This record gives sequence, structure tokens and C-alpha cells, in this order.
Amino acid sequence: MYNILTCDDEQIVIDSLQFIIKKNFEGQINLFSALSGSDALAIASREKIDIIFMDINMPGMSGLETINCIMNLKPDTVIVVLSAFDKFQYAQEAMNLGAYKYITKPVNRNIVIQTVRNAMNLVDERRGKDSEGQDLQKKLDTVSPMVESDFIYSCMFSSDRKEDLSSYLEYFNLAVTNYFFTSIEVPHSDSRNQNEFYSGIRKMLTEKYRCLMGSFMANRLVMFFCMDKIDEDLFECFHEMAKSIYTMLSMNISQKVRMGVSRLSNELSNVSSACKEAMNALNGTSPNGELLFAEDMTKKSASPEKSLEVRERIYNRLRIGDSAGVQFLAGLFCSEQVAAGMEMDKIKSGVFELLVNIRNITKELNPGYENTSFDSAFSLLVGTQEISVIQDFLTNVLVECAAAVASVKEQRENPLVKKIIDYIDQNMSHNYSLEDVAATVGVSPFYMSKLFKEEMGETFINYVTDRRLDRTKKLLVETDLSIKEIAGQTGYSDQNYFSRQFKNKFGISPTDFRNTNNQ
Repeated sequence: MYNILTCDDEQIVIDSLQFIIKKNFEGQINLFSALSGSDALAIASREKIDIIFMDINMPGMSGLETINCIMNLKPDTVIVVLSAFDKFQYAQEAMNLGAYKYITKPVNRNIVIQTVRNAMNLVDERRGKDSEGQDLQKKLDTVSPMVESDFIYSCMFSSDRKEDLSSYLEYFNLAVTNYFFTSIEVPHSDSRNQNEFYSGIRKMLTEKYRCLMGSFMANRLVMFFCMDKIDEDLFECFHEMAKSIYTMLSMNISQKVRMGVSRLSNELSNVSSACKEAMNALNGTSPNGELLFAEDMTKKSASPEKSLEVRERIYNRLRIGDSAGVQFLAGLFCSEQVAAGMEMDKIKSGVFELLVNIRNITKELNPGYENTSFDSAFSLLVGTQEISVIQDFLTNVLVECAAAVASVKEQRENPLVKKIIDYIDQNMSHNYSLEDVAATVGVSPFYMSKLFKEEMGETFINYVTDRRLDRTKKLLVETDLSIKEIAGQTGYSDQNYFSRQFKNKFGISPTDFRNTNNQ
């Protein structure tokens, strides 16, 4: 079955084309139509279109502009250009954009039939190649991740192992021109869902970039990216590529993804230092999600003060019953120890001390809480050398303890804070200030601000902004409302200001976010 789209600003041309195609290819085709370039682009984005008949001369978005967009979006689409202008420059430009054939109007019945038949043959040929490629890819997908992980491991320790890394690149048919490493931390990942995260990230990145990816170490991944030799500003292209990678990860996984990027290099002998640069840059990023380049990094060395800081953050999030927060911080705590090169015995000792304090805090806030997992903590730590096992145990204990604390807090939840949150959720489209809400609930702005920060762990303004922007993401994906309408429904009277806020938080414009998620 072939999906065929006919696009022309004259309905009579569409009707004529579809009559010829339907009469001669009954049972083989599904027909779609569009009266403008923008409509054609929307259909091509939404449906798996195999063949398109596209008029060049249309008001608004021209046929050539539409072809350019579609070929960037769906390069395997077979496009036949229609035009009343029998001029070489139109045909040449259409072919340069990737069009298959150029025919003039009024269309000749026999030419249309033969063009459709030839286009179908081309679609079959491409489908056959795709099928062969899929069979080969299945075989490679079994072996390649193991080889990639070994390559990354060799890069991390090449100065000790003296590996011939060029053999790995030959295996993947990669030539060393320019390359860089990234190290990312995936929030809320543990041994139960890391395979799913790994497969999703690997598929997403390898479809667009030439890269190799290691396996999870705690909740972190290290990746190697190749850049083709280009004539433009190499430094600028490198930064744009890294930012694009980070945007993809933030948008498809979590806005709290952290990513460190090494300096750009073209010498294979530098892989070990470049790999370590990416890992060190990751350590310097914000726990709320950030991209950091090695050359922009303020040098930070592992220190007892930094370890204590993470511990205190864990205790603070535990005291307010924040399960998601302690889960993230458990991964951060373990990965920081690994990245700092700490010996396993010292890591175990630190985790055991942390567990003891966690139990004491939980018992203090919820005297009736009991957890037999604490009794097995010492034996588990003694019997394993796997950081992932230690992290999973710590995470499970922290999440359970946070839930126990939260259950007690709910019984004595501050009714004033609940009233404030209800007001925020019920008045999402209104443009109000902290002073307005304080007056509504009957307290002073200073008292409300202080109480809200203590109870929720963040400022009133940040909380409202996050709630509004998260709501806009849902509306962009689930509705056909315009950007202006969505901005209005979430309290933004200025569409441009809303777009800037959205891009600052998610690293992508509202329009691009919608287009990407509706493909």
C-alpha cells in the first residue's frame, strides 16, 4: 500500500490528479490532499507519506519551500513537482532539493500513470534497502553496545592499559578527525530501568550523530562523538552540536539531565584526558540540570566539604518527605564518590554512616517507623563491590524513609500552604503576584514567602513559574491551541516573554518543542 499526497492551491487540479491515480491504482493507494504548503507539511509530519505531487506556485509557503522542509523531515519521500511554468530554473532548483521528477501542467494522463508507477518502484527499492538494513542492524545491536562499552572503558584507562584504540574506530568505520566526550547523569535511573534508558538514549543519539556510548556507571553515561571535517567555524559548530545533544536529552528524558563536555580534540592520544575532562565538567554542573563545557568550568576538586554538602541536602530533603529529591541525591552522592576516584572501602564507610543518620532522622520525625532493611545494611556493604548495588540499596531506603516522613507531615500539613497551592492551580491563567495571593489567604507577603519556602523547599515565584511552564508543555503536545492561546491560558500576556521563559527552562522554543513531539 502506498500513501500519496496531492498538493495544489486549485481543487480542480487535485481532483483531476486523484481521479487518474485512483482509477489506475485502485486497491494499491491511500490518497491525501492539501490546498497549501503548510497543510502539506502538516500531513507529511503526521502521516507516513510515500509519494507527493507538489505544485510550485502557491500563495504563502511556496512549493519549493515546502519541498525543502519535507526533505529535511522525511528524506525518503518521493516528490513529483507540478508547475505551469516550463522553465529550467524551476526544475533545477526542485531537483537540487531532492525532487524525483518535474512535470508541467496541465498534466498528461499517461505521464501521470507512468510517473506514479516509477515512483512506486522507487519506494519499493527504498523499502527493500530499509529491510536489509534492519536485519543487519539487529545483528549489530547485539554486539555493538558491548564493543562500544569496552571502547569507552579503554578511553578512561588507556594510559594504564595501553590499548590500541584505533582498532575500535576501524570496527565502527570511524575516522578520527575531531572528537569530544560527554558525560551525562540521568536522574531517577537505577538497575531496574537503566536498560530502558540506555536503549532510548542510544537510539535517539545514534540516529543523528556518529557516536559511541558506554554502559551505565552508577547513574552516569560516557559518550564519544565524532565531528566531520567542516569548513565553517569548527569551534562554533562543536558548541552548537553539544547544545543540540543536551536539548534532545532534556526534552526526551528530563529537564534535570546534567551533562559535562570535554574540549574538542583531533589526537587519539588525548582520549583519556578528554574523557576525564567530560566527567569532571559533569561534577561541576547544577543538580537541577545543566550543560557545562570543560573550558568554562571553574576548577573544583573533591573535598570533604563537598561531600558534607551533599549529605546535608539529603537530610534536608528527607525532613520534608521529598521522595523524588532524595532519590536524585542518592545517585548524586554515589556518582560523586566514583568520579572523585574514592576507594570502595571509603565509599562503603561513608554510605553506612549516611544510613545511620537517615534512620535516626526518620525515627525522630516518625517514632513508629520500622525498617528491617537497616539490619542487613552492614552485611550488604561488606558483600558487594558493585556501586550500582550500593546505590540501589541507599535509594530504596531513602525513598521509603521519605515516604514515612511524608505520611506524618500530611497529617499535620499546613492548611495555609495547601490553600496557596490550590489557588495557584485554580488560577493558572491569571496574572497575580505574591502580594495578591497573600491578601487572598489573609497573611502578610513576608510571612507567606517565608512559610512557603520552608514548607516547599523553593520560592513562591519559582514554584509558580515551574507549574505554568510544565502546563504549557502538556498543552503544546495535547492540544491544537496557538502559542498565543497557550500563553494566555497559563498566565502570560506577552507571547514573546513566554517563549523566552520556555526556552530558558527547556532549551528549545515552544514551536520547535511542539513540532518535535508531534512528529
